[in-house]
Amino acid sequence: MALLKCPECKHDVSDKATTCPHCGYPMNSPTSSKPRIRNGKPTKLPNGYGTIYKLPGKRSKPFRAVKTDKWVLDSITGKSKQIRFTIGYYATREEAMIALADYNENPYDIKADSITFSEVYEKWSENYFPTLSNASSIRTVKAAYAYCNGLYNMRMKDIRVSHLEGAILDADVGDSTKSRMKSLFNMLYKYSLAHDIVEKNYAAVMFANGNPIKREREKEIITFTPDEVLLLWDNIDIIPFADMVLIDIYSGWRPQELAILKVTDIDLENATMKGGLKTDAGKNRIVPIHSLIMPLIEKRMQEATALQSEYLFNDENGQQGTYMTYDKYRNRFQKIMNRLKLKHRPHEARHTFITKAKACGVDEYILKLIVGHAIEDITEKVYTHRTIEQLRTEMEKIAK
Repeated sequence: MALLKCPECKHDVSDKATTCPHCGYPMNSPTSSKPRIRNGKPTKLPNGYGTIYKLPGKRSKPFRAVKTDKWVLDSITGKSKQIRFTIGYYATREEAMIALADYNENPYDIKADSITFSEVYEKWSENYFPTLSNASSIRTVKAAYAYCNGLYNMRMKDIRVSHLEGAILDADVGDSTKSRMKSLFNMLYKYSLAHDIVEKNYAAVMFANGNPIKREREKEIITFTPDEVLLLWDNIDIIPFADMVLIDIYSGWRPQELAILKVTDIDLENATMKGGLKTDAGKNRIVPIHSLIMPLIEKRMQEATALQSEYLFNDENGQQGTYMTYDKYRNRFQKIMNRLKLKHRPHEARHTFITKAKACGVDEYILKLIVGHAIEDITEKVYTHRTIEQLRTEMEKIAK
């Protein structure tokens, strides 16, 4: 055992002691013991504990509490130098000392006060993206974020409703992308509130005087008429991707679900497709292949095999891979409508399927299973188990 001199009272103290037995000064556990304050002034602070400075001039809060963040090598002098961060400014030394002691006992994220919009996005996306089931959903979020560049370098705590609304209104994009931007803002603010970065969710009160974003689902839905469906059949070998629209009309997929179907999702032997997004009821659902579109599915399977693609639908002329995305499908869909002089949107093929199914007397609960709608009836949801044959029988009620 060796004896050390206490820096406070100068008494001899064992090198094994955690505090001086004479005055209580911390010896070997500096980060877990609070420094003592004597006559309004602190004793020498332990290494790594932090520092308190009194700033010059007349200030209401002249005492600054700081801690060392890291040491870096100065390329000019060749020596190491400290990079400090500020815990806060205080009216008295005692308040600064208490804040420093509290921080050492329970460290918190000082940087939350200065974190920018883009930094919040990066932190949030690290946790959010792995929860998404496919790359297409990630691309959708990234596309919305790309139009928020005016907010990138703003501190999250400084952003207000006018900034958020301005970013959306100034974006030269369609209504659907603007709606995704608003959804992104809501998710980022939810994250920020949870991590004490902001005190108020300004995304929740955007457009309080009326939302100018015209959501597609708020527009009138126009289903395909029987004559329009026959027109698609007549042009199936003439217009590219007309078959894809017909497959949707006879299966009821959401456009994005349809676009990302994989070859492994297709079971030709049992005549079924598996896929789905968005809701628990919609994910990984089984959809029977209607006999009318079986030849179309088989042809697409052969093309995918020839292209060595894992996706059912492919665009050989695609600039970034042959696989289909929702944006690609939406563009192809619009070209089909233009050539046939029709006025429809991609999701109206799904509405057409549901409308035809109801008109043909398809069982209500089986229809919900096929299109991925939630079933509220407890007996049907919990105690009734539908077979693939039952689903197929109901599917075949839908006529051409």
